[in-house]
Amino acid sequence: MPTPQENARLEQIKRSWEQKRQITDRLSKIGTKIGVYSGKGGVGKTTVAVNLAVTLAKEGNRVGLLDVDIDCPNAGKVLGVTEKPEYVDGQIFPAEKWGVKVVSMGFFQENEEEAIIWRGPMIHNAINQFLQTTDWGDLDYLLVDLPPGTSDSPLTVMQTLPMDGFVVVSTPQYLASLDARRCINMIRKLNMNVLGIVENYTGEVFGQGGGEALAKDVDAPYLGNLALRSSYQDQSKPTSLADSAVAKEYSHVVKKVKDSLKKFGRDAA
Repeated sequence: MPTPQENARLEQIKRSWEQKRQITDRLSKIGTKIGVYSGKGGVGKTTVAVNLAVTLAKEGNRVGLLDVDIDCPNAGKVLGVTEKPEYVDGQIFPAEKWGVKVVSMGFFQENEEEAIIWRGPMIHNAINQFLQTTDWGDLDYLLVDLPPGTSDSPLTVMQTLPMDGFVVVSTPQYLASLDARRCINMIRKLNMNVLGIVENYTGEVFGQGGGEALAKDVDAPYLGNLALRSSYQDQSKPTSLADSAVAKEYSHVVKKVKDSLKKFGRDAA
């Protein structure tokens, strides 16, 4: 007879298998899954994720954006979404704006100014809940705005969601490059693909070249730089839809991402 401990372990294995099966089913209609990741907060990771998503949508792709930065879920705000996703019969149906379907923890907060003070297991459960219950429909691309850093939250996403590769966001400063290098090392330790590095906030204030130098050091593609511009102050829409110069930068990054996907044997739309 199995012991109570053995029975409990068997039940846990069954639950874990069922979770993975449900997640696989949910993601079966999604073509390419790209994580947008950074070694630290404040480098513009969410802004990059949103503008990449709307650029892909503008090119005619079916695009989703999953914001799993549980502590600071801002993707919906940057995208300008005002209506929450629908929750029907245990399923989440994403909100949509500018041709991008979006799900974010921010939609499920009663008070957006209140801190989400959760330990690792609660964050793990929330991320799994999003992955198990969201009905994305048919997508060409799903972009995933990951939590920054190399701790439990991004690890949960990487081990649960089969990603085709990661776009790493950094800024020109040395410390930002150091933190980006750490998250690149984490991606590679988990045998996943670094699609390339984007340098954000390029210009006279923060300088230029840190992202490109990092790409050479770690032998990763350099996807391009995104200049620090006053047009980002306009919060009425994603900046790539409001400023032609920004749109050109993001179109260049998207092209480089697609080139990188092909090199890794991932066909992209």
